[in-house]
Amino acid sequence: MRRALRRAALGIAAIAVLWAGGFAWFLRETAREAELPARADGIVALTGGAERVEAALHLLAEGRAQRLLISGVGGAAEFGALAQRAHVPAALAPRVTLGRAATSTRGNAAEAAEWAQAHRVTSLIVVTAAYHMPRAIAEFSRAMPAITLHPAPVRPGVTRDGGLPGLRLLAGEYSKFLAAEAGLSAFVSRADERAVARTQLTPPNPERGGG
Repeated sequence: MRRALRRAALGIAAIAVLWAGGFAWFLRETAREAELPARADGIVALTGGAERVEAALHLLAEGRAQRLLISGVGGAAEFGALAQRAHVPAALAPRVTLGRAATSTRGNAAEAAEWAQAHRVTSLIVVTAAYHMPRAIAEFSRAMPAITLHPAPVRPGVTRDGGLPGLRLLAGEYSKFLAAEAGLSAFVSRADERAVARTQLTPPNPERGGG
Protein backbone atom coordinates (compact mmCIF):
# COMPACT_ATOMS: atom_id res chain seq x y z
CA MET A 1 0.00 0.00 0.00
CA ARG A 2 2.77 2.41 0.96
CA ARG A 3 4.67 1.55 -2.22
CA ALA A 4 1.60 2.31 -4.33
CA LEU A 5 1.08 5.61 -2.56
CA ARG A 6 4.73 6.50 -3.05
CA ARG A 7 4.51 5.73 -6.77
CA ALA A 8 1.36 7.81 -7.06
CA ALA A 9 3.00 10.71 -5.26
CA LEU A 10 6.06 10.50 -7.54
CA GLY A 11 3.80 10.40 -10.58
CA ILE A 12 1.89 13.49 -9.45
CA ALA A 13 5.16 15.30 -8.69
CA ALA A 14 6.52 14.46 -12.15
CA ILE A 15 3.36 15.76 -13.81
CA ALA A 16 3.56 18.95 -11.74
CA VAL A 17 7.20 19.50 -12.79
CA LEU A 18 6.35 18.96 -16.46
CA TRP A 19 3.37 21.31 -16.20
CA ALA A 20 5.49 23.99 -14.51
CA GLY A 21 8.20 23.70 -17.16
CA GLY A 22 5.63 23.98 -19.91
CA PHE A 23 4.03 26.95 -18.18
CA ALA A 24 7.39 28.74 -18.12
CA TRP A 25 7.65 28.23 -21.89
CA PHE A 26 4.07 29.51 -22.27
CA LEU A 27 4.93 32.70 -20.38
CA ARG A 28 7.88 33.32 -22.68
CA GLU A 29 5.66 32.80 -25.73
CA THR A 30 3.06 35.27 -24.49
CA ALA A 31 5.78 37.87 -23.91
CA ARG A 32 7.24 37.53 -27.41
CA GLU A 33 6.96 40.62 -29.60
CA ALA A 34 5.28 40.38 -33.00
CA GLU A 35 7.35 40.29 -36.19
CA LEU A 36 4.75 41.12 -38.81
CA PRO A 37 5.28 40.98 -42.55
CA ALA A 38 4.99 44.15 -44.59
CA ARG A 39 1.89 42.64 -46.14
CA ALA A 40 -0.21 39.46 -45.88
CA ASP A 41 -3.22 38.21 -47.83
CA GLY A 42 -5.59 38.69 -44.92
CA ILE A 43 -6.10 39.55 -41.26
CA VAL A 44 -8.35 37.80 -38.77
CA ALA A 45 -9.31 39.22 -35.38
CA LEU A 46 -10.71 36.95 -32.68
CA THR A 47 -13.27 38.80 -30.61
CA GLY A 48 -13.11 38.81 -26.83
CA GLY A 49 -11.83 42.31 -26.22
CA ALA A 50 -12.21 45.68 -27.93
CA GLU A 51 -8.43 46.04 -28.22
CA ARG A 52 -8.26 43.06 -30.58
CA VAL A 53 -10.75 44.46 -33.08
CA GLU A 54 -9.21 47.93 -32.93
CA ALA A 55 -5.70 46.57 -33.46
CA ALA A 56 -6.86 44.55 -36.47
CA LEU A 57 -8.66 47.54 -37.99
CA HIS A 58 -5.53 49.65 -37.59
CA LEU A 59 -3.47 46.98 -39.37
CA LEU A 60 -6.00 46.98 -42.20
CA ALA A 61 -5.93 50.78 -42.41
CA GLU A 62 -2.11 50.66 -42.55
CA GLY A 63 -2.30 48.42 -45.62
CA ARG A 64 -0.98 45.26 -43.96
CA ALA A 65 -3.58 43.23 -45.89
CA GLN A 66 -6.38 43.67 -48.39
CA ARG A 67 -9.15 42.22 -46.26
CA LEU A 68 -10.11 41.48 -42.65
CA LEU A 69 -12.31 38.90 -40.93
CA ILE A 70 -13.60 39.73 -37.46
CA SER A 71 -14.54 36.29 -36.14
CA GLY A 72 -17.08 35.65 -33.41
CA VAL A 73 -18.98 38.93 -33.62
CA GLY A 74 -21.95 38.82 -31.27
CA GLY A 75 -25.27 40.58 -31.10
CA ALA A 76 -26.15 43.25 -33.62
CA ALA A 77 -22.70 44.85 -33.83
CA GLU A 78 -22.03 46.43 -37.22
CA PHE A 79 -18.91 47.79 -38.86
CA GLY A 80 -19.86 51.45 -38.46
CA ALA A 81 -19.74 51.29 -34.67
CA LEU A 82 -16.51 49.30 -34.70
CA ALA A 83 -14.85 51.75 -37.08
CA GLN A 84 -15.94 54.72 -35.00
CA ARG A 85 -14.52 53.18 -31.83
CA ALA A 86 -11.22 52.39 -33.55
CA HIS A 87 -11.08 55.77 -35.32
CA VAL A 88 -10.60 54.25 -38.76
CA PRO A 89 -12.30 55.31 -42.02
CA ALA A 90 -15.77 53.97 -42.72
CA ALA A 91 -14.55 53.45 -46.29
CA LEU A 92 -12.85 50.24 -45.09
CA ALA A 93 -16.26 48.54 -44.85
CA PRO A 94 -16.09 46.65 -48.18
CA ARG A 95 -12.86 45.02 -47.03
CA VAL A 96 -14.23 43.75 -43.69
CA THR A 97 -16.27 40.61 -43.06
CA LEU A 98 -18.11 40.16 -39.77
CA GLY A 99 -18.24 36.47 -38.82
CA ARG A 100 -21.05 35.76 -36.40
CA ALA A 101 -21.10 31.98 -36.03
CA ALA A 102 -18.03 31.15 -33.93
CA THR A 103 -18.35 30.95 -30.15
CA SER A 104 -15.01 29.28 -29.35
CA THR A 105 -11.40 29.37 -30.50
CA ARG A 106 -11.91 26.19 -32.51
CA GLY A 107 -14.97 27.80 -34.06
CA ASN A 108 -12.90 30.89 -34.90
CA ALA A 109 -10.46 28.61 -36.72
CA ALA A 110 -13.23 26.91 -38.68
CA GLU A 111 -14.78 30.26 -39.60
CA ALA A 112 -11.40 31.68 -40.65
CA ALA A 113 -10.58 28.58 -42.71
CA GLU A 114 -13.82 28.91 -44.68
CA TRP A 115 -13.23 32.63 -45.23
CA ALA A 116 -9.58 32.09 -46.24
CA GLN A 117 -10.56 29.46 -48.77
CA ALA A 118 -13.25 31.71 -50.25
CA HIS A 119 -10.75 34.56 -50.70
CA ARG A 120 -7.74 32.41 -51.66
CA VAL A 121 -5.77 33.57 -48.64
CA THR A 122 -2.33 31.95 -48.25
CA SER A 123 -0.91 34.16 -45.47
CA LEU A 124 -2.82 35.44 -42.48
CA ILE A 125 -2.15 37.88 -39.64
CA VAL A 126 -3.85 36.56 -36.49
CA VAL A 127 -4.90 39.18 -33.93
CA THR A 128 -5.89 38.13 -30.43
CA ALA A 129 -4.75 38.63 -26.83
CA ALA A 130 -1.14 37.64 -26.15
CA TYR A 131 -2.18 35.06 -23.55
CA HIS A 132 -4.66 33.55 -26.04
CA MET A 133 -2.27 33.47 -29.01
CA PRO A 134 -0.62 30.03 -28.47
CA ARG A 135 -4.02 28.31 -28.34
CA ALA A 136 -5.30 30.31 -31.31
CA ILE A 137 -2.26 29.39 -33.40
CA ALA A 138 -2.64 25.73 -32.42
CA GLU A 139 -6.27 25.68 -33.59
CA PHE A 140 -5.60 27.74 -36.73
CA SER A 141 -2.64 25.55 -37.71
CA ARG A 142 -4.83 22.47 -37.44
CA ALA A 143 -7.66 24.03 -39.47
CA MET A 144 -5.39 25.69 -42.08
CA PRO A 145 -2.14 23.71 -42.32
CA ALA A 146 -1.20 25.21 -45.71
CA ILE A 147 -1.61 28.85 -44.65
CA THR A 148 1.27 30.88 -43.21
CA LEU A 149 0.23 32.41 -39.88
CA HIS A 150 1.69 35.62 -38.44
CA PRO A 151 0.78 36.26 -34.77
CA ALA A 152 -0.08 39.85 -33.85
CA PRO A 153 -0.60 39.67 -30.07
CA VAL A 154 -2.54 42.33 -28.19
CA ARG A 155 -1.69 42.96 -24.54
CA PRO A 156 -4.86 44.02 -22.69
CA GLY A 157 -3.22 44.76 -19.36
CA VAL A 158 -2.81 41.24 -17.91
CA THR A 159 0.39 41.19 -15.86
CA ARG A 160 2.38 38.15 -14.80
CA ASP A 161 4.05 39.87 -11.85
CA GLY A 162 1.40 42.06 -10.37
CA GLY A 163 -1.49 39.97 -9.27
CA LEU A 164 -3.07 36.61 -8.67
CA PRO A 165 -5.97 37.16 -11.12
CA GLY A 166 -3.45 37.55 -13.97
CA LEU A 167 -1.64 34.37 -12.99
CA ARG A 168 -4.90 32.47 -12.69
CA LEU A 169 -5.93 33.62 -16.15
CA LEU A 170 -2.58 32.63 -17.65
CA ALA A 171 -2.56 29.24 -15.92
CA GLY A 172 -6.10 28.54 -17.09
CA GLU A 173 -5.23 29.56 -20.64
CA TYR A 174 -2.16 27.34 -20.58
CA SER A 175 -4.30 24.36 -19.59
CA LYS A 176 -6.69 25.16 -22.46
CA PHE A 177 -3.70 25.38 -24.81
CA LEU A 178 -2.59 21.89 -23.75
CA ALA A 179 -6.10 20.58 -24.47
CA ALA A 180 -6.04 22.25 -27.90
CA GLU A 181 -2.62 20.77 -28.69
CA ALA A 182 -3.93 17.33 -27.73
CA GLY A 183 -7.00 17.78 -29.91
CA LEU A 184 -9.36 17.59 -26.94
CA SER A 185 -11.10 20.85 -27.89
CA ALA A 186 -12.88 18.87 -30.62
CA PHE A 187 -15.15 17.29 -28.03
CA VAL A 188 -16.50 20.64 -26.82
CA SER A 189 -16.53 22.57 -30.10
CA ARG A 190 -18.24 20.32 -32.64
CA ALA A 191 -21.55 22.17 -32.26
CA ASP A 192 -19.72 25.43 -32.93
CA GLU A 193 -18.16 24.01 -36.11
CA ARG A 194 -21.57 22.82 -37.30
CA ALA A 195 -22.91 26.35 -36.76
CA VAL A 196 -20.10 27.75 -38.89
CA ALA A 197 -20.82 25.20 -41.61
CA ARG A 198 -24.48 26.31 -41.70
CA THR A 199 -23.51 29.99 -41.94
CA GLN A 200 -22.46 31.19 -45.36
CA LEU A 201 -19.94 34.01 -45.21
CA THR A 202 -21.03 36.49 -47.84
CA PRO A 203 -19.05 39.39 -49.33
CA PRO A 204 -19.23 42.60 -47.30
CA ASN A 205 -22.18 44.87 -47.91
CA PRO A 206 -21.13 48.52 -47.78
CA GLU A 207 -24.70 49.61 -47.11
CA ARG A 208 -24.74 47.62 -43.87
CA GLY A 209 -21.20 48.57 -42.92
CA GLY A 210 -19.73 45.11 -42.90
CA GLY A 211 -20.17 41.60 -44.20
